[in-house]
Amino acid sequence: MDHTACIQRTLDYIEDHLKERLSAEELARQAGFSQYHFYKVFHSRTGLPIMDYIRRRRLAHAAADMAGRRTLLEIALDYGFETHAGFTKAFRKTYGLTPEQYRIHATGRVPERVDLAKLADHNMSGGMMMRPTIVSKPEIKLVGYALETRMNGENFKEIPAFWNRYIEEQWGHKLYQQIKPVKDAEYGACIMLPDKPEHFLYVIGFEVENFDDAPEGTYQATLPASTYAVFTSPKADRANGAFSDSIQGMTTYVYSEWFPSSGYAYAKGGVDFELYDERSNGDTDLQMDLYIPIEKQE
Repeated sequence: MDHTACIQRTLDYIEDHLKERLSAEELARQAGFSQYHFYKVFHSRTGLPIMDYIRRRRLAHAAADMAGRRTLLEIALDYGFETHAGFTKAFRKTYGLTPEQYRIHATGRVPERVDLAKLADHNMSGGMMMRPTIVSKPEIKLVGYALETRMNGENFKEIPAFWNRYIEEQWGHKLYQQIKPVKDAEYGACIMLPDKPEHFLYVIGFEVENFDDAPEGTYQATLPASTYAVFTSPKADRANGAFSDSIQGMTTYVYSEWFPSSGYAYAKGGVDFELYDERSNGDTDLQMDLYIPIEKQE
């Protein structure tokens, strides 16, 4: 019997029935294996116990659905989680951050089906993984401009529009002349609002030593001292939105693929931010850094 082909059929069946009740016993029966043999073969081909695999695929699809307007509880119930608390616990254990934190970065991209043949080729060739640099930084003071937006998909339209206005009206250039930045680099920080679970602030600004010269009407934020996983985006040109696409692709990878196998969790109380320095200027071969606050997974 071709075990790989048989397990691939099982994976395809799981993908088509994620919102239905699935049991290891029924899946083993469909595959024509005893439960014991099915468990061993499935684990050897996927690297996960069968029910852990199903849970991860449900969470991956739930994560994609977070880019829409449905509540987290509605999404949780849709994928077989009986309570918001149970969903949050499973999600944080897998992704290293809460559903509320993840929702800021949700792109709506439906995860690709698992293809065992491609997975085998990837493992044989060594693949290419985007590996972060781990750094520790003291608290960071930012002066800039803030946009309050919602995590229901509006942020994916409002933040780019906010950047466009920031650039077109030369807010950054004017602010730079008024303050004394620590470095010639702009930040884009996502700051949670504890009293508004569905909202967050996106702040564009510069790092400063103190807020003494902060102009009236600007927003001042202090990012806590943290250990960060720092990812650098692949080089891309500005034309046709390629640079934006490379940033979005990297962000999707970090929150969808890197976290679940990293051994890290999103640090409680931390703030993630984008850093745009001289590498982000011009029209070709642009890059930026994404800083994610991390702590060891519990």
